[in-house]
Amino acid sequence: MKPMLLVAACALVDVDGRVLICQRPQGKQLAGLWEFPGGKLEPGETPEECLIRELDEELGIKVTEACLAPFVFASHGYDSFHLLMPLYLCRRWDGFVTAREHEALAWVRPDQLSDYPMPPADLPLVAYLRDFL
Repeated sequence: MKPMLLVAACALVDVDGRVLICQRPQGKQLAGLWEFPGGKLEPGETPEECLIRELDEELGIKVTEACLAPFVFASHGYDSFHLLMPLYLCRRWDGFVTAREHEALAWVRPDQLSDYPMPPADLPLVAYLRDFL
């Protein structure tokens, strides 16, 4: 049986309806692929607490729990683990989005997200975003 990995992700949506995606840095697993910001939950952490921490660490922005709306989730089996990833929507944050841990950032219209290569777990989320936004 594969271990379960719980990761929280966030679709930041700007005033123009574009979604932020981040390019995984060289040297990391799935390097070069585009993903939604977020990360692994630490022991005892809720998905919302994880996103508040990760968005500050990765992008330098402050988000409150009230601004994180649960949206959909991904469930994907990789070779060595199973990933469960809730995706939240966020339209309000404080600060300016800055690439602190990623190779690059891109604000992308929902109907153009499929133009960017993404990890297998992120791909099904694109259709939901495109239909909803």
